[in-house]
Formats: sequence, structure tokens, C-alpha cells
Amino acid sequence: MDRIIDFVSELRKLDKQVVVVSSGAIATASPLIGLTVKSDDLPTSQALASIGQARLMSRYEASLARHDLIPGQMLLTVENLDSESSASNALRALERLLEIGVIPIINENDSVATNEIRFGDNDQLAARVAKITQADLLILLSDIDGLYTKPPQLPDAKHIPTVHFGSDLADVQVSGTSTGYGTGGALTKLAAAQLATAGGVGVILTSTENVSQLLAESCKHTWFEPATRA
Repeated sequence: MDRIIDFVSELRKLDKQVVVVSSGAIATASPLIGLTVKSDDLPTSQALASIGQARLMSRYEASLARHDLIPGQMLLTVENLDSESSASNALRALERLLEIGVIPIINENDSVATNEIRFGDNDQLAARVAKITQADLLILLSDIDGLYTKPPQLPDAKHIPTVHFGSDLADVQVSGTSTGYGTGGALTKLAAAQLATAGGVGVILTSTENVSQLLAESCKHTWFEPATRA
């Protein structure tokens, strides 16, 4: 987290507006009650999200305070962004947070979301937020440094530095989640990148370990070219 927030601070020094879309509420709370894997029980997941979100935000607050920055929590559901009026309200609140110099920390409201109506992963949420805000750039962070032709642990996997908009990626082999708690992985990163670029938002995919190098040309990543905005 500190590595990410340090990068956020560097962007702010460059007069960039930054929104953070974060997962981690359920994973933060699970060890407190002795869980080592994600629960499939909806009420348990909702309770864990309620417990973990408070602790997660306190960690963001402490990390941001090192740079004299403060967070503003926004918890969203699918309904918030699917409805034109509620999406407009969410956008106005987000814009106001940015205007007053606060770092918005957005997460899915897992304490009320259901299995049938939810984003499913925070990559999808990040892409949706990037589209409604007409962001200049969406940065997706993972445990790998970009998109590969196949899972990068395979010896013949090749890194893909650029994905042009509309490229056929049928031959790219991607996998799903790689953690006990998450619902992400390369598959959701790719789907989120395609959603964002279709909305005119360029996407960088790289590893969390590389985030501090993103302002340098030497950072290894994959760039997803966006569609031209109307």
C-alpha cells in the first residue's frame, strides 16, 4: 500500500488528479476471525466487508498522512453506476472530492452487494469509474508486469508491450484469479482493459512492484491503446 500511495503522491506533485480503486476489505477482515480463504457464504462475506472496510480505510489514512494527504471513502454498487441519476450523483461527489484535494478511495459496497448484482471484481469497477469520469489513464496493478501470450511462468511466454485498439487477442492465453481471496487475475485485467479502452480510456497494466517506476520510460508494462473519443 505504501508503494502505491507514494506513487499517488508523486502524481499529485505533478498536478494530476488521482482516484484509487481498491479491493481488500474482506481479505483484511478474514484473519481477524481465522479465515484463510474467501468465504462462499454471502452473509459472512458481507459481514467481513463491513469489518474490513473500516480497517482498510484506516491503513489508507495512515499511509496518505505521510504525504499530508487525506482519503475520502466511496462505496459503490452496480445500481449506483447503472442508473443515470445515481451515476451522476456519484460523479459529482467524486469531482468535489478531487476539487478539495482529497484522494478518493473507491471500493465495491460488498456489505450490501448480492451475488446476483455486483461488479464481481475491482478491475471491472475501476474500468467503469474510469469511463464515467472520462479519465486520461487507467492503471491496473497486478502481480505480473503486463500481458503475456500465455501464463508468464511458462518458458515460452512472451511479453506484449502494446495492444492496439481492436486487436484480436484470441490467441492470448490468460488465467483467472491467483489468490485465495481475490476474484481477479489476468482474465479480469484484460476484460477491464477492453472495457476502458472502448470508452476512450488508455490503460497501463503492470505489477505493483513496478509502480514506483511508472514515471520512468524503463518501467516494463503493457499499454492498451484506447478508442478515439467521440
